[in-house]
Amino acid sequence: MLLDAHSRVQAEAIAAYIGRSEERMGELIELFLHDEYRVVQRAAWPLSLVAEQHPELVAPHLEAMVLRMDDAGIPVSVKRNVVRVLQFLDIPERLHGRVMDVCFRMLEDPEETIAVRAFSMTVLANLAKTYPEIKNEIVLLIEDQLREGATPGFRSRAKKTLQELSKPGKKES
Repeated sequence: MLLDAHSRVQAEAIAAYIGRSEERMGELIELFLHDEYRVVQRAAWPLSLVAEQHPELVAPHLEAMVLRMDDAGIPVSVKRNVVRVLQFLDIPERLHGRVMDVCFRMLEDPEETIAVRAFSMTVLANLAKTYPEIKNEIVLLIEDQLREGATPGFRSRAKKTLQELSKPGKKES
């Protein structure tokens, strides 16, 4: 199904096929993380759709997904969709440091795609609710990139993120 077509309709059909099946989700994750480039690219979209609808299916695979982010030559579709998925999940505490490291690196990299940087911004803002001490670093990175001339999409996400970070919050337990 992944190689039949690359469209929203096909991605939704694959997501529907996976439904709530842990076994099918495991198969999709395996293809997404370890198959050849075209399969990885095609698996990314349905993975994102399933993760939004059933984040509990992603949880058992989250560590493997985060670890894959450090691989050299990782396809941008993997980076984009792993970080996109991380926006919707309660990231286990044991992965917080690694996720923060990866997201900070991607957010500050001017060569990184806008989508990856924008999703990284959101993941970091979510983690800042637990770790308010990272707020200033996130704000400085965002403001620096806004001065460099950001795209409209990046500016929009940056504005929302800066507003979110400016809200007083309590440390979550």
